Formats: sequence, structure tokens, C-alpha cells
Amino acid sequence: MKPYFLFLSAFLFISCAKAKENSFTGSTPAGNITRDFLGIPLSDSVDFIRWNITFDINRYHLFCNYGICKPNTNGFIKGGEKIAFKGVLEKKTNHYLLRNGNKVLILFQINNNLLHIADNSNSLLTGTAGWSYTLNKVSPSFTSLANIISQKNVLKDSIAFTGRTPCNIPGLIPPGTSCYKLKWSLILYANAATNQPGTYRLRGSLWYEKGDLKGKWNIINGKDNRIIYKLDDDKGKALFYLLKLDEHILVFTDELGNLLVGNEDFSYTLNHKL
Repeated sequence: MKPYFLFLSAFLFISCAKAKENSFTGSTPAGNITRDFLGIPLSDSVDFIRWNITFDINRYHLFCNYGICKPNTNGFIKGGEKIAFKGVLEKKTNHYLLRNGNKVLILFQINNNLLHIADNSNSLLTGTAGWSYTLNKVSPSFTSLANIISQKNVLKDSIAFTGRTPCNIPGLIPPGTSCYKLKWSLILYANAATNQPGTYRLRGSLWYEKGDLKGKWNIINGKDNRIIYKLDDDKGKALFYLLKLDEHILVFTDELGNLLVGNEDFSYTLNHKL
């Protein structure tokens, strides 16, 4: 029995490790596209959906928890509702197609660590001030790789972004400081006539007591024609970096260009405030 037990233990260990390597999690708004795919009636009151998806070659396994957010927690009132099913998985270039009967959910692969829910025209969905549509790998590895289509950067007089992220943005939170989430409200100002960046105004968790943080921002042209927004503090020192995925979605990176990976509650994504 002992050899069998050891074999079974090794098999379960390898299976669990493999599952984690191909598992993604995250919390998203409960928009029409996600509701339709999951079969959640539009009449149901739902604040957000928490996802857990595991890929297995040409199949996926999905578990979701959804409902009304319980104030001052990361959970749901009365535990929320739960749904689980599996289906056919198809990969097309940088997109995963999850099939549920005659319904399809499109996930754009930003890189091996990050997926983002898209609409039928493959446009990335814009989240809210509370949640984004980004899903995060459960066991990520640092990478600066990103599947981004080169785009011309056309600036407006101002554009606002909001979101909530985890706290592990390099240089912002002192080591040992207790922090669960960061709230963001960012306005980027620019000269639309010259298409040049200007100043910014930042509100959020770290600046409630001090008031708005103001400074200058610049555009860095990264590899593969990436567009990176570098924000400096009021002393001219680099504060943080944002990779532009499209006109509506920004993702935090470190100074080396590695995209930050979130958790089941929040992603490192800022959404255009429409």
C-alpha cells in the first residue's frame, strides 16, 4: 500500500501544481457580456463577479461567485450565488474562446499572466472604479512581454482613469505597512494641439490626508512600439509607470516594464472614467 500511497500523493501534487499553472482568477463588474455568458439574469442585483478559470488543453473549468458586495469586506452578502461548469476551449492567436452552449466568452491574452475580457469585436471591456475586467494568473512569473497592437497616441485635453488595485506597486508602500487595496482617481492633462503630455492630478488612498498629488507625466516609447506613461512626483522623481493597452485601459508595470499581476480581488488595471 505504501508505494501506491506515494504514487497517489505525487500524482495529486503534480496535478494541483499543473492546475495552478493554468489557473486565472479575478473580480470583474457584472456587465451584460459576462452575465449573458454565465446565465445571470439582467434583473438580478449583482455588484461583481469573482472568477476562477482553469485551462486544460482544449477544455476549461469555471467557477464563479457573484452577488452584492458586503460592505467593508471582500466578500458577498449571504455568501452570494455560485455557478460552475466546464466547456470547450479554443485558442485563436492572442484570444481564448470559452464556449458555453451557443455562447462564447472572449479572453484577450495580454501575456502569460494576464487575460482581459473582450466583446465580440475583440475590444477590451472597460471596467469601473471598483473592478476591472482583467483576470490574473494564480502562479505568475515576472515578464515584460505583452501582446499589444501598435497604435498612434492621440492625446486629449484631459482624460480620467479610476480603479482599485492591490498594494504591491514598487516604491509606493513602505515595507511592513498594512495595506489591502489602493483606490485611484487619475486625471492626465495634455496639450491636444501639440499632442504633448503635461501635468496630472492624482487622488486616492495614499493622498486622502495630504490632498491631491500633482506632477508631470511623460510618454516613454517602449519596445514593440509600446506606449508607457511615466508619472513623476512633485519633486520630479519617477512615481510609477502605466502601460497603455488601448484608449481605455492602463496597466501598472515596474520600472523594467514587467506587468504587475493582481489577485482574486483586484487587478493592477485602471479604467477610463466614461
